[in-house]
Amino acid sequence: MAALAGLPPLPTPFKSIQHHLRTAQEHDKRDPVVAYYCRLYAMQTGMKIDSKTPECRKFLSKLMDQLEALKKQLGDNEAITQEIVGSAHLENYALKMFLYADNEDRAGRFHKNMIKSFYTASLLIDVITVFGELTEENVKHRKYARWKATYIHNCLKNGETPQAGPVGIEEDNDVEENEDAGATSLPTPPPQPSSSAYDPGSMPPGSYGGAQIPPGAHAPANTPAEVPHSTGDIRLTPEDFARAQKYCKYAGSALQYEDVSTAVQNLQKALKLLTTGRE
Repeated sequence: MAALAGLPPLPTPFKSIQHHLRTAQEHDKRDPVVAYYCRLYAMQTGMKIDSKTPECRKFLSKLMDQLEALKKQLGDNEAITQEIVGSAHLENYALKMFLYADNEDRAGRFHKNMIKSFYTASLLIDVITVFGELTEENVKHRKYARWKATYIHNCLKNGETPQAGPVGIEEDNDVEENEDAGATSLPTPPPQPSSSAYDPGSMPPGSYGGAQIPPGAHAPANTPAEVPHSTGDIRLTPEDFARAQKYCKYAGSALQYEDVSTAVQNLQKALKLLTTGRE
């Protein structure tokens, strides 16, 4: 992998974060918020791996300088000053990229950009952990995207035709060690694909390790079709209000990408929580 701009040579112990840093560099102009959180994830992960040896300390020091400069550049951007907005921004971006790759895969259009999109989506889901534990849905998306990137890359490399859509995951595939899967330049963000591409009926039982990608994978699972009216005095806790606020923030972030479906579904979840006290 080529040298990372503005940073010393990557210490060997930090190999696991090299693609996250590459993704940060690719997004410096395209989406500085994504770039910032990719570097933050790399910084936090690097500190856990090795913050004592001189080589690693020097690298982390330079990375910290980049983080501080980027944070100053972003100023009062809500996605940086408010974690809930940042989390929504990153999650929507990652899942939009996942949807593009999945739509191309299901249509049997196999190319480097879709491989890159699958792999980058998996890296960005890693980055979401700076905000806390991943949802079960995000864990499934990350596993599926990372496996798909390696599977399709290996098929094309060997002159084979990949099987389109969900197929059984081979657990021994290690995408982290596959340099080529994430080596192409990042594709231009595509138009939002239709969520109709997700047909749970087309997914054979047991595929994808028993997990299924839900319709409109960008949307929270179990979104109500209709929101029930309040049935009396509902006592909401501070945590309920915080969760409702989170869904509203998610909706706002989705609208930045003109993703009406995700915005509506998050607003429905907020409304259900506020009117029933349940999710």
